[in-house]
Amino acid sequence: MSYATLAQLIDRHGENVLILLTDRGVTPLGMIDAAVVARALADTDAVIDAHLKARYILPLAEVPPLLVDLAAAIALWKLHRHEPNQKVKDDYSDAMRQLRALSEGALRLPVASGAESIGSGGTGARVTDRERPLTADSLKGYI
Repeated sequence: MSYATLAQLIDRHGENVLILLTDRGVTPLGMIDAAVVARALADTDAVIDAHLKARYILPLAEVPPLLVDLAAAIALWKLHRHEPNQKVKDDYSDAMRQLRALSEGALRLPVASGAESIGSGGTGARVTDRERPLTADSLKGYI
């Protein structure tokens, strides 16, 4: 599932911006290169999925507006081959911060019930502390 589309990127950032970022041919065609945008959107989807899979069952039934906004910010940052301007950097940093908050549970998506995964609530290794059968007393005579 794609969290943002080319049409949404054009609507948010304008066609001229996307032409400047994607028309990478030796001879510029003056058009948006859909393959470059598709690659950036696929990379963006992978980043978002990696953060969401800790808390949500994927794919989501519908894409919440927050994810569209985050995907647009990340994709625009990924489309830059050179140093992006400060606004693009700030939007990308903010999007990544919000994704971390989503994966940690500090921020929640307004999704249908059952879309959130049921987890143990903890992370890391689980250890059980049971009685040890081999002790100095039980091995008396063997040691």
